[in-house]
Amino acid sequence: MTDAGIISRYQAYRTERFLINEQKWSGKLQGWRTQRRRRILVLAVAGTLAFAFAVSVVCAFGVGWAPLLWIVATVAFIPSWTMLQIASGRQGDAPTGTLDEWEVQQRNSARSIGLTVTQGLAFVPACYLIFGAVITRGVDENMSYAGGLMVLATLLVGGCTPAMILGWTRPDPDFDESELA
Repeated sequence: MTDAGIISRYQAYRTERFLINEQKWSGKLQGWRTQRRRRILVLAVAGTLAFAFAVSVVCAFGVGWAPLLWIVATVAFIPSWTMLQIASGRQGDAPTGTLDEWEVQQRNSARSIGLTVTQGLAFVPACYLIFGAVITRGVDENMSYAGGLMVLATLLVGGCTPAMILGWTRPDPDFDESELA
């Protein structure tokens, strides 16, 4: 069995699953598929991620109740992220076989930006953990916990960036006004 055969089968499986899920969710949240509404969802996702990172910074100072705020960030993030994914048709992580050439180009560009964002932002908690471990000789539990939350927040930002870019920039889809009800 060749690696190319495994990859091809996996891509075919991904495409099939994507198309099944697309059919399942295509009729949902029709009123949120306009560019204006998707932009609201992008801002909601960005706000929850910024809040999550702020919580990680507060945790670094040893505030005992701060980790509870992470629950608030998660509870706000999950529905806003899910709605953005549905409203934008999950184009940020769609398999190539389900997109036309222009969509593939847009998706790949957004993914490239997402990778750059991930690398840039993850550098901050990495430095925080490296230098913090040296300064505290690795015994500050608040620093370790906060650093882990920082890494998680930055990875989420980078992972969400492609869908956020596409949700923000894609034009309105073509559909009848009766479908928006």
